[in-house]
Amino acid sequence: MNKNDQEFIIQKIRTQYTEKEHTTLDELKKLDTKVKRPANVFAYIFGCIGAIVMGGGMSLVMTDIGDFFGLNKSTAMLTGIITGVVGIFALCIAYPVYNRIVKKERKKIAPEIIRLTDELTEQKTM
Repeated sequence: MNKNDQEFIIQKIRTQYTEKEHTTLDELKKLDTKVKRPANVFAYIFGCIGAIVMGGGMSLVMTDIGDFFGLNKSTAMLTGIITGVVGIFALCIAYPVYNRIVKKERKKIAPEIIRLTDELTEQKTM
């Protein structure tokens, strides 16, 4: 291992043990994450629920699980198709709702983000 590699490793380990100062850029990243978090949580949960519902419908159509619930073949097929379509619909609307939530959250935080970005660009030009 050459001297440059050793110095890099030393500095990398040292930065893990030194206190990091809080900067405006850190605050900007934190606000950006705060904007996207509610939309991400909604999208993951709603998408998983939609996928599970769609999978349940597929199971009713493609297997004999309807017998377990006391459904005859044609009723299980119809129920499975309807359940699958509901799951597909949920999956289809998850992304547009995600975008709407992000847009709404961005409107709330926009003045603070603009202020911080202006502050950072002023620091950069000085």
